[in-house]
Order: sequence, then C-alpha cells, then structure tokens
Amino acid sequence: MSSPQTKVQLPASSLPTREIPGSYGIPFISPIKDRLDYFYNQGRDDFFKTRMEKYQSTVFRSNMPPGPFMAKNPKVIVLLDAKSFPVLFDVTKVEKRDVFTGTYMPSTSLTGGYRALSYLDPSEPNHAKIKQLLFFLLSNRHDNFIPEFTKSFSTLFDNLEAELSKSGKSDFNTLNDVTSFNYLAQAYFGINPSETKLGSNGPKMAAKWLLFQLHPLMTLGLPRLVEELLLHTFHLPPFLVKSDYKKLYDFFYGASSKFLDEAEKMGIKRDEACHNILFATVFNTYGGMKVLFPGILKWISIAGPKLHQQLVVEIRTTLKSHGGKLTLAAIEDMPLTKSVVYEALRIEPPVMFQYGKAKTDLTIESHDAAFDIKKGEMIFGFQPFATKDPKIFNDAEEFIGNRFVGEGEKLLKYVLWSNGPETESPTVGNKQCAGKNFVVLIGRLLVIEFFLRYDTFTADVGVLLLGSSVTVTSLTKAT
Repeated sequence: MSSPQTKVQLPASSLPTREIPGSYGIPFISPIKDRLDYFYNQGRDDFFKTRMEKYQSTVFRSNMPPGPFMAKNPKVIVLLDAKSFPVLFDVTKVEKRDVFTGTYMPSTSLTGGYRALSYLDPSEPNHAKIKQLLFFLLSNRHDNFIPEFTKSFSTLFDNLEAELSKSGKSDFNTLNDVTSFNYLAQAYFGINPSETKLGSNGPKMAAKWLLFQLHPLMTLGLPRLVEELLLHTFHLPPFLVKSDYKKLYDFFYGASSKFLDEAEKMGIKRDEACHNILFATVFNTYGGMKVLFPGILKWISIAGPKLHQQLVVEIRTTLKSHGGKLTLAAIEDMPLTKSVVYEALRIEPPVMFQYGKAKTDLTIESHDAAFDIKKGEMIFGFQPFATKDPKIFNDAEEFIGNRFVGEGEKLLKYVLWSNGPETESPTVGNKQCAGKNFVVLIGRLLVIEFFLRYDTFTADVGVLLLGSSVTVTSLTKAT
C-alpha cells in the first residue's frame, strides 16, 4: 500500500491560458442528447470521463440534466479536478442563489412557498439569520447526540441480527432509513415520532418529498421513454405530496417550538423558520444519512477483516482508557476511526454536485492550464472526480482506511463533501454545511457502535437511487 501523500503541482505562474474546450451544441437537441448520454447511453461517471478524455482537460463546457422545459439554461462549465473545484466555495467569486440542485430548481410549493436556506446566497438578508438559527439548534442539543445515537442504533443492530438470523441476510438501508429519521427527531427535539400523529410514516413521507425535489436527477429503472416523460421533462406536481408534507410540517412545528421562539427573536417568521428546520433536518441531514451510513459500511466491508480488527482494537482500547464512557474526548482519541469516515466521505461524497454562477469575469486554474470564465456563466463541479484526483491522492480510486492518519491529515483540505474543505468551518457568511461537524460525529459514532458490538462482518453491496445498498450477510459478535 503506497503512502497517501500529495503530489507535486505546477506553480500558478507557469500555467498557460487555454480556451475552455467543448461546446453546447444545437439548442434543445444537444441538451436532450447529453441527458440521454448522462442517464442511459454512458452513465453518470462515463459521461464526464469520456469528455475529459476527449478534450484532454478537467475543465470543459457541457450541458447538464435535466435540460429543456425544466432548466432555463442547461449550459455549464464543468470542473473535475481538486485545484479548480474550490472556486465553487468562494462566495466572493460565485453566486449561490437558487443553484442548490443545479440547473433546475424545485417548486417552492414543496417548501411552504419559501426558498430554503440551501437556495439562498450569503448576500441575501435571511441567509445569516436562518443559518444562525441552525447553529443555535445544534449547539442547544449537542449533549443529546451521543446518548440518543447509542440508544437508536442499538435497536437497529438488534433488528439487524434478528433479520439475519431469520433470513440469512439483512437489508441495512431499510433499517437505517427508519432509525435515522427517528434518531434525528430524538436528538434534535427530544420527541419520538411514533408517539405523535406522524406515527411510523415519517421516513416514507420524507422519501416521497425528497423524490419530488430530486427526480430530475434520478432514474428508477423504468422504460426510458416513461422515465424521460415522467422524471426528466416536467416537474412532478407538488399537490401530489402536499398532504404528506403538511403532516411532516405539523410534526416539526410542534416539536421545534423552542427553536421557533428563538427564530422570532432573530426576526425570522415562525412558519418560514419551521419550513427551514424541516428542510435542514429531512433534506440535508436525513437525506445525507440515507447515503452516508450505507456508504461507510460498504467501504469498510470491502476493506475486509484486517481493517475491522484494527478498528476493534482502537475503539475498544480507547474506550477502556476513558473509563468505558463514550465521550467526545474518547472519540477524538480514535484517529483511525476518524480517518475511515473521512475516507468514506472522500471516495463517495453524499453530495456529488456543486454549482455557482460567476459574479464577475474570473480566471480559474486546473493542474495544467488557466481558463477565463465570463460573468454570469454557470460553473459545475462533479465532486467524486475532484476528491479522487490522482494528482492529489495516490491510489485515488482505492479505499485506504488510514489515509488521513498522521501526516495524512494534511490531505483533509481536499475532502470537500460539506460544500467546503474539511479544514474549514461553516459560518453565516459561507455556504458550508451548518451541520458539518455533526455529520462527521455521527459517522464516527456508527463505526464505533458497530465495532463495539461486532468483530467483523460481510455484506453484499450495490447501487441505489441515492448512494449504495448494503445487505449484511454475516456478523461476528464481539468476544
């Protein structure tokens, strides 16, 4: 296994200026052709790879789905390397207004008539207020994050074992969907959804609501013509999910009254605050957990028993040295566990796309050349290519559990899953994920709780609409 060190890059002064290669083709026709290539003819990764090879450049022009009818303008400048990608985080250079989902924007009817925080540019007055509200929620409830996680996921593991014993396999994703939704309700609001009018329907309602926002970027395995008409040409009518969303909203309105009171003190309308808390909890965090947790287990399962044993030793030894109590201090003393989570976030980031519109004429640099971008042009970054940049990471396509241990920590600035480098922190003035530290924490908690309970495991892995599927096929309980 080679050492994960950074590689030598050309100094900026030696880079030639190059015209951005590629074209947008024939209006209407080419965006549809590119959409068909993206979803069916080539597939997502090969869509980018073939164009990168064709133009011999990690920066080029292309159309991005969904294209005609849904997108006002599908034309983007694509960034696929770690050096050019960070321009998308610089809000002095790019505008982040209404670009959260890309070249299209879901109807605000799906969010109570409001543009949620993710769609706001930091220059907009409500951006700082709403983000500060989310910081308040996270800081106010942080003492509950660890104990509620232990309780919630102990139940998940009990169910995992029971299902495995009965059927010889267990679908982690299904159990995780239910557990993650309930965990967030307990951790953020101290309320069990099943004891409210929401009952056990929360995860299904949340998944349906997510589908109505993300369907232009999905395939469901239906016949191509059906998918093109149903998913990629027109928005699904919001009224079809209105009842489900109202039930979710009512749950959050009752559960978050303390935070809605705080929002009013900040000058945020109570209903707008509730829609934003719902969005941050369900879309940003719950949607992220649906992708992140199966991804972590997928890559750990692929890594095999050697990594499992290393994690077992680190986790159990560290916990013992901390008096058997799982605390933030104990978690910080587990560098391999931390590295494994960062590596999962690097190799399969839960948020793959980043968009920004150039605020002014600007010049960006890849490893090989400089490129001029005009004011108003849309810039798009496909994160899995940037975080697997072979000029930054050795064995970039390989999951290396200890990549970020010791000297490897210097590479964390190239882990970009949170809409910013891992070495930076979210503020009211940037677009980095407000819950960045929370997400990393619960990722580590998953690994810790798993290997406190099990010595090793095996799983079958696959691909889903959002992220990876993990079906556990064997578990060896701790001895």
